[in-house]
Formats: sequence, structure tokens, C-alpha cells
Amino acid sequence: MSKVYHRILQIVGNVIAVEAEGVAYNELAEVTGKFGSSLAQVIRLQDKRVYLQVFAGSRGIGTGDEVRFLGHEMQVSSSDDLLGRIFNGRGAARDNRSPVTDSLIDIGGPSVNPARRVIPRNMIRTGIPMIDVFNTLVESQKLPIFSVAGEPYNELLARIALQAEVDVIVLGGMGLKYDDYLYFRNTLDRHGALSRTVMFVHTASDPVVECLMVPDMSLAVAESYALRGKRVLVLLTDMTNFADALKEIAITMEQIPSNRGYPGDLYSQLAARYEKAVDFEGAGSITILAATTMPGDDVTHPIPDNTGYITEGQFYLRRGRIEPFGSLSRLKQQVNGKTRPDHRAIMDAMIRLYADYKSTQEKMSMGFSMSDWDRKLLSYGALFETRMMDLSVNIPLEAALDLGWQTLAECFAPEEVGIKSDLVREYWPQA
Repeated sequence: MSKVYHRILQIVGNVIAVEAEGVAYNELAEVTGKFGSSLAQVIRLQDKRVYLQVFAGSRGIGTGDEVRFLGHEMQVSSSDDLLGRIFNGRGAARDNRSPVTDSLIDIGGPSVNPARRVIPRNMIRTGIPMIDVFNTLVESQKLPIFSVAGEPYNELLARIALQAEVDVIVLGGMGLKYDDYLYFRNTLDRHGALSRTVMFVHTASDPVVECLMVPDMSLAVAESYALRGKRVLVLLTDMTNFADALKEIAITMEQIPSNRGYPGDLYSQLAARYEKAVDFEGAGSITILAATTMPGDDVTHPIPDNTGYITEGQFYLRRGRIEPFGSLSRLKQQVNGKTRPDHRAIMDAMIRLYADYKSTQEKMSMGFSMSDWDRKLLSYGALFETRMMDLSVNIPLEAALDLGWQTLAECFAPEEVGIKSDLVREYWPQA
């Protein structure tokens, strides 16, 4: 029997409070009054007082309205019928099609026991040289894309969704502008990738509590597909909006704030989502790429700072490019030695020479005279930025490695690049 209560003790913002017993944290409730019914979720338990966040907002709710607890947490379907569909933050259809209500599973469950995890061992190809060659994305990895507002991180995620060699894409959008939502939907549809994609989209005008559920819904669906043998890539944007939603609710609940007003459990909240990345033995995998905008381009801000302790590296997106310095895939060594014998050598040599190019640029800006070696570096740096760093470049890994050799050969002699002579003999372009 569902528990029904007829007295609301307090209404603050979109949070209501009732006195109830036997209610669980995160349990759903239905609030019914003269203006209809609304879904709510338990967000705090204090003695006998239960606080609920009302999804649609508290406007129109009175103290005499009825609150009925449903006895379960938020659930989402794990059916194959989800593919090609778009839902909002509470799992309702956003694409004007029929709801999917079969094979329901709870969201927000625990992550996989670390002792049961498989060591990451497979590369995910994206067709983007700055990822495939220099910071390889590895199956079951968790990586943030650190950026600032205005950078094309959503365009980058959309391109990865189109090109990544995986079975299923789960896209979770939090606080998206409506234009960004339409961009994702139209881009994936136009290029035929929507049929392998499930989208959970919370826009800036939607209730804040739905923002908090988008990652959990996305990851619950990803886990259900991974257990059925699918390689799943979860794309989340923007985790800063998720953290800000946590902050907003914490302020409403009058919790003691931590650094810059964020709740003290920010690290745990982020880790609970990122740690869902896993490779199942004998089944599929979950890989997570999450855009995180850094307020004021400050990497010491609590959101990127906490994220960096959880994830296995990061991509820095600046001036429309993935930066070669600072960007790091800590698991790339697990796979790039298995791709082609020259992969690591090309990666190391090109980054080292690009670092020399940046130093030469500084010398030139200060008026120093340029040597022949400096001029070679300046020529190389311009080619590297055009051929490797430009996000419009779309080539397979092997073609990108060949292009790397070609770029080196156009600017340097074989003995100047610092690569082992046996690799030079095998891969150096012949005149």
C-alpha cells in the first residue's frame, strides 16, 4: 500500500516538507492538489521530516495537498526500443513519440567492485588525430574535456558520437541551451548516428532536479546495454551545470557550504558518476567523456579540481583545439603500443618538436635572430597545427601516423627527429 499524507509542513522554493515514516532517500512521491499532480523526489531525511524536490516546481501547491509515496526510486527503461529516442531528465519522451515503459530498472545504483574490473586494453578510434595519435581514448576510460564557455565542446562531442567505433552512444545533456539540444539532435539524425544513440536532455528551462538525474539515467541505460555485450560510450555535457544544480539544492536545504558554496560531498557526487566507467569480463564496456566548463578558465575551481582526482587524465579544449600540453590520457600506454610499431615514436617526437616550436615563437617575438633550425621548427609548427590539431581533420589512425611521418620529412632530415633508425628506415617517406 502506498503511503499518503495530507499535510505539507513547509514550502521553500521548489522543496516541500512532510512528516512521514518508512520513507527512503531518493524515493519518488506524487503531489496532488486542485491544479493536478506533480512528481517529486526525496532529497533529505531529518528525524520524521521528509524533504522533497518537486520536479515541476511548487507553484500552485498548497499545504493541504496530498503527498503519496510510490515506494521506489526513479526508474528508466532498459529496452532496445530506447535507441533513436530522446527523453528529458525524468525519462519522459521529448521527441513526441510514445513512452517506453517496459524493462524498468532503478537509476543511481552502485558502481562495479574494483576487484571485479578488467584492466583497460582496447582503443576507441575517433578519427581525430589529437585523440587517436596523441591522447588515445581507451575503452572503459573516464575522461573530462576541460574548457570554457564558448568553446566548441558540444561540437567535439557530436563529432565523437558520429565517428567513435562503439556500438551504442548515450548522450546526457545538462542545462543545455535549446539551440545546443537541436544541434545534437539534427547532427546525429542527419549523419545516421541517431539510430544507435539514446539521448537524455535537460535544458536550462527545465526543473533543476531533472539536471541531477540525467547522468544517473544515462549511466543506468549504458550499464544495461554493456551487460548485454555492447561497447557503450557515454557523453555528458556539461558537468559544471550538474555541480551547480547540486549547489542550488544544497543552498535551498540550508546545508553548510564548502569551497565557493558547493556542497561538501561534491567529490563523492562526481565520483559516483565517473566510477561507472567499466569493462565487464565476458560482456561489454562503459566509457565516459564529459565536458566540464571551468568558470574563469580556472583549473583550481572546485569542479575541475575534484574531477581531476577522479578521472584518468583530461583533454583541454582551447581556441577550438585540443591542446597538446596539459591534455593527457593516462591509459594510452595500455593500447598505443599495440596499434602500430611507430605509434609511440611518432607521438613523442612530434610533441617534443612542437614544444621546441613554441619556444622558437617566443624567441621570435622577443626579436632574436632565427637560425636554420628555428626556421625549420616554425615551418613544422604551422603544419602540425593545420594537419594534426585542427578539429576539422578526420582521418583514420594509420593515415594520421603516415601524415605525421610526411610532416616530419617535409621539415627535417631523418637524423634530426630523434626517432630510432630502424623505424626511420621502415616508415620515412621515400623521395
